[in-house]
Amino acid sequence: MISKIQGKIKSKKSGKVLVEVNGSISYEVLVPEAIMRNIEKENTEGSDIALITYHYYQTDPSKSIPVLIGFLNEIEKEFFEKFITVSGVGPKAACRALALPISEIADAIDRADLALLKTLPGIGEQRAKEIIAKLQNKVGKFGLIQDRFTRDAALAGQDIKEEALSVLLQLQYKKNEARDMISKALQGNPGVNSSEELLNEVYKARQNEKRR
Repeated sequence: MISKIQGKIKSKKSGKVLVEVNGSISYEVLVPEAIMRNIEKENTEGSDIALITYHYYQTDPSKSIPVLIGFLNEIEKEFFEKFITVSGVGPKAACRALALPISEIADAIDRADLALLKTLPGIGEQRAKEIIAKLQNKVGKFGLIQDRFTRDAALAGQDIKEEALSVLLQLQYKKNEARDMISKALQGNPGVNSSEELLNEVYKARQNEKRR
């Protein structure tokens, strides 16, 4: 069981980090969005990084695939492990759902803030109620994590992507195609600050593809 990975960042993608260990092997690690924003703020490609990992196997009828989910410290991983005790919330769904700072999600659970929990990706009203029923009064210490400063950036990032997506849909691109274009543009320049800048990056990426 892989519990920690330490090495150099080979690449960063939307929700993933490729970590090269000892210059000979690279591990793809899924990272929740709220934690990924802290990684992007403090680390560049080629810099050293250490991730605490949750290691599980994603299974289907024909194969079993090892998956790693990364965190910056043990307390973040502990919250994640509590979160996946909720019925119907598997590791991959939980990784996707943690788009806001963990401290804020923990507070929302403790306050039974259904409205906020419903804004988490993949968490509808029924699932939000189940999260509260299972975890209320059990996650108070996670509200002490000093990660609130990431909230505005996280929300702004989501707004920028949604605005860009809306424009691309108006331009007759299919939703999946538009999301892929946005993802590739952000990989090329994760520091965009507006939907206009993001759409310019999308255009540049499309032009580069045409030249190949």
